[in-house]
Amino acid sequence: MSVFDIQLETPRLLLRPPRAGDFEAWAAFRADEEAARYIGGAEARPVAWRSFAAMIGVWHLKGFAMFSVIEKTSGEWVGRVGPWQPEGWPGTEVGWSIVRRHWGKGFGPEAAAASMDWAFDHLGWTEVIHTIDPQNANSKAVAAKLGSRYLRMGRLPVPYDANEIEIWGQSREQWLARRTREERA
Repeated sequence: MSVFDIQLETPRLLLRPPRAGDFEAWAAFRADEEAARYIGGAEARPVAWRSFAAMIGVWHLKGFAMFSVIEKTSGEWVGRVGPWQPEGWPGTEVGWSIVRRHWGKGFGPEAAAASMDWAFDHLGWTEVIHTIDPQNANSKAVAAKLGSRYLRMGRLPVPYDANEIEIWGQSREQWLARRTREERA
């Protein structure tokens, strides 16, 4: 089985590794200054191509990276969410970035929860973190919905090391205990 056969499903979303056909939506997303504000800033199309190709390459190198998130009813690409740990990263992260016109629909927490289940169950991670710009109230709200909490301040590796970031997260045990409580409710 190829890593590109991996597919996660939630009630409203399909999560799968990026495909060539996702690039147009990816490039439009990465060009949106507001949507890209906390993920390195807006990118021109040629730069977006390189970041897209890098994401696909990480799937080949590590067997995981962020998923393309597809809304089931429309088939539309609505963002990228999933496990992320490039060289020098401060931990095993599940991150999220959703296309701006889909903000407020709960796609981020829904996709991130499926990604966290997968990271703990299939990648064997013992902790998941979320690196969040201190000004990014929306991502803090998503992290809190997931049951994560502020852990510490930190820095990302070069070239994103200019500013401190907040590191939120939780252990595998905390995640599983929370999921068990939700199932009982």
